[in-house]
Amino acid sequence: MNGLGTSHELLDTTASVPDGVRVYAIGDIHGRADLLDRLHALIEADFASRTASIVHIVYLGDYVDRGPDSSGVVERLAEGPKGFVQVSLLRGNHEEMLLRFIEDSSVGPTWRQLGGLETLLSYGVDVARVLKENGYSGLSEQFRENLPLRHLTLFGQLEPSITIGDYFFCHAGVRPGIPLEQQKQQDMLWIRDQFLDATDDFGKIVVHGHSPVDHPVFRKNRINIDTGAYATGRLTCLVLEGRSRRILST
Repeated sequence: MNGLGTSHELLDTTASVPDGVRVYAIGDIHGRADLLDRLHALIEADFASRTASIVHIVYLGDYVDRGPDSSGVVERLAEGPKGFVQVSLLRGNHEEMLLRFIEDSSVGPTWRQLGGLETLLSYGVDVARVLKENGYSGLSEQFRENLPLRHLTLFGQLEPSITIGDYFFCHAGVRPGIPLEQQKQQDMLWIRDQFLDATDDFGKIVVHGHSPVDHPVFRKNRINIDTGAYATGRLTCLVLEGRSRRILST
């Protein structure tokens, strides 16, 4: 599509979303505002060529850390949807760590390992100077001062999950053996192997990110669309309409 990315047609004959609804589910962005802009352009072009009554964009979390422009990503999300679009912003484990750091600077070393310093830099924090002079408590204080209120409000409003038709959307996955309506947020943000290795029927197909893969992974019980955008340049979007599935990718 105009050199912006690729589109792949897939088909499923069982799971579906309600009639007249098209869902665009976007994987982990991790500070790549440039890729988000390209993917948004792909979505707009896709919608222009194939209109739908209701368009629902679901962002699967991990908007911040690792990549160079977390603040730019959050600003784009904070601007809100266009008139014809419904938007669901889900919480990822990286947003949880960001919020914890604002309240408790002792998590700074752990967040740093997850790419948190890149987020601080994107918000104009002089990380090297502040860390040397005032440690992680100084970084937390400076971050609170630099973080726009609309960004903080957005972080506080992120949802743990959403269900649309036969699909359940969350950041990391779900704990096998637990009904979807009883899942704990901790698992939906952090779980990995127990979920990824499970062959259970979860009741709905779980669409998730969190665990980077080279290409989108389709299993009978889950779909993984985290293609490691911050490192690979591939930000992936799953398009669901009726019983069809398609992939848009930068």
